[in-house]
Amino acid sequence: MIEARALTKRYGATTAVDDLSFTVPAGTVTGFLGPNGAGKSTTMRMILGLDAPTSGTVTVNGRPYTGYRRPLREVGALLEARAVAGGRSARNHLRWLAAGNGIPASRVEEVLRQVGLVSAARRTVGGFSLGMAQRLGIAAALLGDPPVLMFDEPVNGLDPEGVAWIRSLLKALAGQGRTVFLSSHLMSEMALTADRLVVIGRGRLIAETSVADLIAEGSGNHVRVRAASGPELAAALTERGAAVVTEADGALRVRGLGADEIGEIARVRGYGLAELAVQQMSLEQRYLELTRDAAEYTADTGADAPPSVALSTK
Repeated sequence: MIEARALTKRYGATTAVDDLSFTVPAGTVTGFLGPNGAGKSTTMRMILGLDAPTSGTVTVNGRPYTGYRRPLREVGALLEARAVAGGRSARNHLRWLAAGNGIPASRVEEVLRQVGLVSAARRTVGGFSLGMAQRLGIAAALLGDPPVLMFDEPVNGLDPEGVAWIRSLLKALAGQGRTVFLSSHLMSEMALTADRLVVIGRGRLIAETSVADLIAEGSGNHVRVRAASGPELAAALTERGAAVVTEADGALRVRGLGADEIGEIARVRGYGLAELAVQQMSLEQRYLELTRDAAEYTADTGADAPPSVALSTK
């Protein structure tokens, strides 16, 4: 488990992380989201003791990371895949890490097989592609068989097979009861991989909840209904407390009642339905809705108003 309490980091007059508190429990994949400049990397560095907080605390399984004598046995992390001595071979890099943390050399061969780098184990890291460097960084994170794992943009440079592999790996690690903390800008992958989310903006917490609950609270979620007796159905739904808008094609856009409730009301009143569909925001759409006021860098769309949000049917 990772626990941050009132975590703050200032660099002169700039506050990178501002009174941030959250928990990353064991047994789940927790996604860490936020715009560029939100403080994600700074937070992860403070978890690993690479930066000292200005105030507040962060612990890993109840202790500061710097308090562990053999940290790779407690926390495995990939923050920067290229932060490796380029003249070393992949195998020797992992052997060096293992020797400093009391990890058997046999474990090096195990993780090389696990990440698919056995054939490249003798090659110098300086000649690795970004995808291969990512795999080596993941191997280093797994080396000590730690109960806590942290990954910053782990799919960078991976091909589709590699992306599917890391997704399955993260889920499997959480399924073993480990704590998995994942930062990424790829919302499609986060939606497929994460169970929970911690969302920050300008160094402050915006949301800490499950993926399903975060999406369910989106302002664009609604039920689309079409019936021959549209006005009568709209009146009946409004009586039950729903917010109903009639769209240009005559369909009803309904918020405040679920599809099952709407279907039952229509059945009881004898209104035949031509369409009953749940329209739900994607994780990307919901994330953009949450963070639109927290983005430090935004592009000029050339329009006075943002484009309307397209919704996906599920």
